Order: sequence, then C-alpha cells, then structure tokens
Amino acid sequence: MSERLRPPLLVMAAGGTGGHMFPAQALAEVLLRRGWRVKLSTDARGARYTGGFPHSVEIEEVSSATFARGGLVARAGVPFRIGAGVLSMAARLRRDPPDVVVGFGGYPSIPALGAAWLLRLPRMIHEQNGVLGRVNQLFATRVDAVACGTWPTELPEGVEGIHVGNPVRAAVRERAAAPYIVPGDYPMSILVIGGSQGARILSDVVPPALAALPMELLRHLRVSHQARDEDGERVAAFYAENGVDAEVQPFFHDIPARMSEAQLIISRSGASSVADISVIGRPSILVPLGSALRDEQTANARALTEAGAAIRMPESKLTVEAMTDAVRAVLEHPEGAQQMARAALSVGRPDAARELAALVVELAEHNKDKSR
Repeated sequence: MSERLRPPLLVMAAGGTGGHMFPAQALAEVLLRRGWRVKLSTDARGARYTGGFPHSVEIEEVSSATFARGGLVARAGVPFRIGAGVLSMAARLRRDPPDVVVGFGGYPSIPALGAAWLLRLPRMIHEQNGVLGRVNQLFATRVDAVACGTWPTELPEGVEGIHVGNPVRAAVRERAAAPYIVPGDYPMSILVIGGSQGARILSDVVPPALAALPMELLRHLRVSHQARDEDGERVAAFYAENGVDAEVQPFFHDIPARMSEAQLIISRSGASSVADISVIGRPSILVPLGSALRDEQTANARALTEAGAAIRMPESKLTVEAMTDAVRAVLEHPEGAQQMARAALSVGRPDAARELAALVVELAEHNKDKSR
C-alpha cells in the first residue's frame, strides 16, 4: 500500500489493570471511527481486559518485568528482560512504523515507549491518576506530550501536562448523565466495586454494614458486589444468611449499566472508576486504596469529594459502623442524593477520549510537517 493510502497507525501500550486498559479502549474506539489502525501492546494480565475492545484492534502480548515482585535473583534479571523487550519491540515498530505511540502506564508499556524513544517516533503518555505512576515518571521527560486524566497532576519540574480527563468507554458515554432515580420506598440498587487490588477490605466491611441497615431500607435493596474469586463464596453466603438480596461476581461485564441503575456506588477511587461515576453521575462512597505508595487514589477522589458528590472514607476510618452511617446518609436523604448525582456530573469529562484523540492526531500531523 502506498504511503498516501496507508491509514495512520496508533500503537498503544498499557499495563495489566483496568485502570490502564479502559482509557486505552476508549481512545481506540474514537480513532478507529476516524479511519486509523490501532495496535495494543500489553502483557498476559492486560489481555484479560481486552474482551470489550473493538475486534479490529491488533493485540500483541509482550514480555516485560517489574522490580516489585520476585526474589533477588528474579529482580537482578529484570533490566535484561526489559532491554530484550525494548529491542524486540523496536524491530516490530521498524517493520510497521506507527504515526504515534501512546503509553498508559504499567510495566508492560515500557517496551513500546522505550522503542519509540530509541527510534525517535512521536510518543506521548496518558496518566490517569493525580500522581504519576513509576513508568510514566520514567518517560515523562522523554515524550512529546503528557496528557493528564486527574487535575491537577503532580509532574516533574519542567514538564507541562495537558488536562484531557480520563477517557471512558463507549458503553459509559452512552449512559452519560442518565436520569437518576432518587432513593425511595421502592427497589433500590447499590453497586460495590473494588478494583483488581485491595478489594478484600470492601468484602469484609460492606456486607455487614449493609446487613445492619434498618429493615425499611434493607427490604428494598438489591446489591451487586464485585468480589475477588477467593472472597466470593463467603461474601455471597453472608448476604444470603442475612437476608440481603445480592449478586456476587468476580467481574461484572456490564458495569456501566449497573452504575446507571444504582442509587449508590461504593468503590475504590481508581481513576477509571471515578471517571465512570462522574460521567454517568451517581452518588458514591469512595475508599482510597491505603497501600498505594503515592496515595494517588486520595488525589483521584478529590474532585468528587470537593464537589459534594462523594463521601471519602479513608481505610484508617473504615469500620462497619462508619460504612452503615455513610450509606444511610445517602439513602435516607433523597434530595441530598439527587444533589450528589448532579455534583458528580459537574466534574465529569465525557469528551475526554475525543480530546485525547485530538492530541494524538495533532502529534502525528506535527511530525509529518517536520519530516517534509
């Protein structure tokens, strides 16, 4: 195919969590509609999140490594595995040169970003959290642009960020500002989502907290609780033994639909979860991940809590009694719940994927102008 007829190519690189993968999916959806080819570079963990990606996205599994796991011998070999991954990716990028490479964070994004840096290809990163992750910290001064999902984002000195927001998937955008049914004397839904890390504490605290609600609330409740595989059986058994109508699954594939139907969401404050909650517009109780080294989930929750859209509950104050009180504060005050839903919408950025796509197109065109 001649250069003139060749569709522009985007290579995305993302680590193996939904927080990295969902914004990548949203960007792919936008650029595919604009006639781009899209490839995704991830690892085996990330590949688990690709079920919702458009089928035309070419998915390449790469080998990377992290210093965070394994013993001394394993860690000693990390630089060699990363180096091999970068060189292997460089060979792939030479065979099919991309117009832009975008990294979304996580160790599996190192090979593509490292190869793009070696080959001097147009490249950028998108940081979802209010604090740069390790890999994005490494590349922040080695890319052409830094797009930020949470604002403000802490950046290295001399690096300017561009606030685009966190891209949400088409399934979320379709439910943007969906009408909110306030809590009342009729069936109500609570959605509990914990993310891939640290969901256990929600599985320990939320079920007894909901079971302790007054019967006039409890008899109307329907709970969707996302629990890790190892916790699912005991969580489902507890709900059943205490007369709580609950569905417990390790992963809900229809999270946007469940969010739009919920009167209340109880969640970690991962960047993607916060983005989805704000775009759909729902009251929430947010429990930032206490083990996060850079406390990025507290930064992620800031916009919703400051707007009055969410109740932030640090892990240090997370008790069954405190969670019960927080749930009652929302479900027993319909006018307040309605105001929380409106406040969530006020900080949502449903067009974040299009804004990020515009940056990608601009970077590609700028590079073409330079090469003429």
